[in-house]
Amino acid sequence: MTSNQTDCHYCLQSLRGRKYALREENAYCVTCYDSLFANPCEECKKPIECDSKDLAYKGRHWHERCFNCAKCSRSLVEKPFAAKDELLLCTECYSNEYSSKCFHCQKTIMPGSRKMEFKGSSWHESCFVCQYCRQPLGTKPLITKDNENYCVPCFEKQFAHHCYSCKKVITSGGVTYHDQPWHKECFVCAGCKTQLSGQRFISKDEYPYCVDCYSKFYAEKCTACKKPITALGGAKFISFEERQWHGECFNCAKCSVSLVGEEFLTKQDDVLCNECGSAS
Repeated sequence: MTSNQTDCHYCLQSLRGRKYALREENAYCVTCYDSLFANPCEECKKPIECDSKDLAYKGRHWHERCFNCAKCSRSLVEKPFAAKDELLLCTECYSNEYSSKCFHCQKTIMPGSRKMEFKGSSWHESCFVCQYCRQPLGTKPLITKDNENYCVPCFEKQFAHHCYSCKKVITSGGVTYHDQPWHKECFVCAGCKTQLSGQRFISKDEYPYCVDCYSKFYAEKCTACKKPITALGGAKFISFEERQWHGECFNCAKCSVSLVGEEFLTKQDDVLCNECGSAS
């Protein structure tokens, strides 16, 4: 810039026919302007003269020729770059030194690209997909099996158990009956519908029954005490001529000695030990 009308605001020398620079509407000769206002270059420490391009980043300044990658020295002018510990690096050097590697493809996740993180590992957004349907998982709920990630619908379709009763997915807990999975709340007595999970029950025709319902509907009655014989817990019972007894009830009708495993005689509806039977 030249002028034939002003003097330098600092040294008062004429600017006629000379280059000058303006600052806050005041004109300065190039020498005064550089000594007063030029920013020092971050790289070479020399002033960035008014006739040089001043490149600035976060309050620091560089000559255009000095604005280079701190590792490979390639120019960063009008190119993407990244900063690390106050050093400026081209994207390639930054990636090689500091960027995460994708857990799936093992390639560098470039600065500026979206990175997904899960369980301490990083993925490219395009690599973080459901193992089955290959759709991006993003921030959606997911389930991991054998180090592979699945969206919830695909995991349920491929791996989850379905309740034998209601056919819906069992997401947690559940019980197994006749090699079939059930929700705890679906595993109920076929008679009274009481939940049987954690309770004693008896099977009849592939259906589970609580002890009370089984006794009510199906259990044989003891000839002696008339109570149901459920055989729960492996309890013994005796059967003779279409009559049944609890093991503890199968006693001589006269002397009450146990007849379990012993010879006995019958007299009308009574069972008797040999001694009582012979004496009568």
